[in-house]
Amino acid sequence: MKKIKKVIKYLCFDKNRGLYYRAVVYSGFFRLLILVVPIKHIKKHIGVSGEESDWEIDEQYYPYVKSVARVTNTVCSHTWWKSLCLVRALTAQRLLKVKNISSTLYLGCKKEGDTLVAHAWIRCGPKYVSGGSGQDYAMVAKFRS
Repeated sequence: MKKIKKVIKYLCFDKNRGLYYRAVVYSGFFRLLILVVPIKHIKKHIGVSGEESDWEIDEQYYPYVKSVARVTNTVCSHTWWKSLCLVRALTAQRLLKVKNISSTLYLGCKKEGDTLVAHAWIRCGPKYVSGGSGQDYAMVAKFRS
């Protein structure tokens, strides 16, 4: 209950309140989608497979991109459901798409001991919005939105 009050207090005093509400809805939707729908069907709607967005974006978008990164990570850290890297990346991608800002979602994997670990991250222009730069992971797929 303490966490919920902290999140509500934070939302009430932030100018990006609408962005927070959309992030909560999108993260819940994408978590449910990942649980229910096979990934091969989700891939079709993520973006154009095998392509990357431009590495340059208009400077006017940087404040919004920074807000999306902050809001996505804040919201996904406080949800009742698991909001791991793929949910975060899809949420950030959708929030950017609302403003027609192009981004690239990357999927990668690496081996840790005997297990294969998957990771998702998103890039908008030269900035990594969610999931870091993915430098330790071998890129498996990329999707331009």
